Amino acid sequence: MIDKDRLWQSHMEMAKIGATPRGGVCRLALSDEDKVSRDLFVKWAEEAGCTISIDTVGNIFARRAGSDADAAPVVTGSHLDTQPLGGRFDGAYGVLAGLEVVRALNDAGTTTKAPIDIVVWTDEEGCRFTTKTMGSAAFAKIIDEDAVLNGVDPDGLRFADELERIGYAGTMPLGSLAMKAYFETHIEQGPILEDEGIPVGAVVGAQGQRCFEVTVTGEEGHAGTLPMNARKDSYLGAAKMAVALNGVAFKHEPHPVITVGHVRVRPNSRNTIPGETVFTIDSRHPDDDTLSRVKDDMIRACEEIAADMGLGLEMKPTSHSPAVTFDAACVDAVRTAARDLQIPCRDMFSGAGHDACKVAGLTPTGMIFVPCKDGISHNELEDATPDDLAAGTAVLLHAVTAAANA
Repeated sequence: MIDKDRLWQSHMEMAKIGATPRGGVCRLALSDEDKVSRDLFVKWAEEAGCTISIDTVGNIFARRAGSDADAAPVVTGSHLDTQPLGGRFDGAYGVLAGLEVVRALNDAGTTTKAPIDIVVWTDEEGCRFTTKTMGSAAFAKIIDEDAVLNGVDPDGLRFADELERIGYAGTMPLGSLAMKAYFETHIEQGPILEDEGIPVGAVVGAQGQRCFEVTVTGEEGHAGTLPMNARKDSYLGAAKMAVALNGVAFKHEPHPVITVGHVRVRPNSRNTIPGETVFTIDSRHPDDDTLSRVKDDMIRACEEIAADMGLGLEMKPTSHSPAVTFDAACVDAVRTAARDLQIPCRDMFSGAGHDACKVAGLTPTGMIFVPCKDGISHNELEDATPDDLAAGTAVLLHAVTAAANA
């Protein structure tokens, strides 16, 4: 049986690491704060009787033994790194829900047939190094291990060096763990469950995503002396592109979501016309064909603006994640667990990408969502209730136990 108070207290203890003034968390991947959060998880997992393995990109696996030592484990978990101004539950809930499952099984004196592993994936958020979901994508061989290890942050610090510095450069060969199944619990990061008063979502799949880094090139000039009609203002061009990209989203049904989320201006001087502006595009849709048409429309819109303003343009793809459909049996295991526990549950699609999306190509995979207050995430104000966290964890306990005993 899930201990709601213990689960909540674990969250509050973890949230002290990298705590921000408005109640959020900043634990960038491979930072000192990330190290402390990893250390605390390892301590708790070992106290719960787990053995720890760490692979070569720093993914942590904490194993609770099963009666069949040769059986592939059922795995559950998420990540502990956060956005720069992130919340207390994004990622951490999946890790701590897995820990609570192990603790609850210990309390009950229950041994499952297959082992149960809790995983902490490295750098899910992608705020510091090359791209998001780096640990799980490398595990799944979607991205190259060397590309991960040689990635650098904005200060030129290398991923492999930072991994070594914090003590989590493991020796377990990447991707060598065979999984029987994988389940991940997560806050919804949207408003649907809260709006409908439903505590648990059975996630059937996740949207596809295409991301770009766009470089707009103009010419620097004096802000006081260069006439308006003689300027090649890269930032003005980028701003017009952002407006056009917003318009692209409304040309398709159902609407994709398109976000310009990061902008860098050079030389970034108050009295100099920007000569170069770099910005990112994040586009998502549950249908891959629609997302491809959106991509074409986004490129066309940016090219037309650049040509009209006499600006240079480079649109470099940085990631492409196809839409994901989760394993039907795993989704049904979530539904069945909720029904048996008499917890209201609805099917839903994930708008966000998760480590589960990377693992889904390797092993049967399912996800469990719980509500977050006002649908807010990637924000210091992110919040969830002890009751909802416990409900999702109870469903996880039943789904994982059933899979491990099957």
